[in-house]
Amino acid sequence: MQKLEEKVAKKAKRNFSMTPKKAATMISAYSIGLFFIYPYINMILTSLKPHGELYSTPTKRLPVDWQFNNYLDVWSKAPIADFLRASIVVSIFATLLVLLVSVPAAYYVARNRFKGRAAFLLLVLATQMFSPTALIIGIFREVKFFGLLDTWLALIIVNAGFNLAFAVWLLSGFFASVPVEIEEAAMVDGCTKFSALRRIVLPVTLPGLVTAVIFTFVATWNEFTVALTIMSSPQRQPISTGITTFVGQYDVAWEYLFTTTAIAIVPVVILFISIEKYLVGGLTAGSVK
Repeated sequence: MQKLEEKVAKKAKRNFSMTPKKAATMISAYSIGLFFIYPYINMILTSLKPHGELYSTPTKRLPVDWQFNNYLDVWSKAPIADFLRASIVVSIFATLLVLLVSVPAAYYVARNRFKGRAAFLLLVLATQMFSPTALIIGIFREVKFFGLLDTWLALIIVNAGFNLAFAVWLLSGFFASVPVEIEEAAMVDGCTKFSALRRIVLPVTLPGLVTAVIFTFVATWNEFTVALTIMSSPQRQPISTGITTFVGQYDVAWEYLFTTTAIAIVPVVILFISIEKYLVGGLTAGSVK
């Protein structure tokens, strides 16, 4: 028993011993993490400062007078609730539209070897190189032609269009990784083509679906150029353009701008936390052959 305890102690000591290589790796990891998290820390600290303190010299990193009330006062300074409602509605429906179109399209591409398939996938991927800024004039004229200026429907369609290509390309790869024999076996047991897709293929490709959902939702949530161009009513603007309310001609209310930005991050964080377990579950299920 004593020998066993000595072996365990030696093994634990060996595992927790700090070698120069481990120390360098740890320092590098923490440095990279701090590099990426620092803008968020600075944003939170700035959102807790009073307006006068932002322009005082010398500049101080930490607030002298902590203004937690900024997170309450900002709701009366601008229609934040309307901004959030617009972003949530547009992001959810754009994501649903992308899934509704990309799932059958990607499934067809994965299961059929038609002429020009490789060129089609390359063309689909190439459309991702065009940013909304480069196409904004054409988008504006088309939206105006259909009478959709200053409407959520226009934002939903435009954002879905820009994220559809990536979703088709991504999901086609996941669908192609599922052996067709599994579907054939399910259809022998009485499943229809749609039932086999719903019960067999989609659960196995859950990681791809979750990735498409997160990518589309976040991209739509953060979209700025199109929303700034085609939306004019403050009550209909998403949060990405609504924060410009605090940018004046001669002054910028940085404390409220960063407060609104911090509030805008919360729904995305909630989405990731709520969907992360399904992503892990899908990855685990997909690893079982």
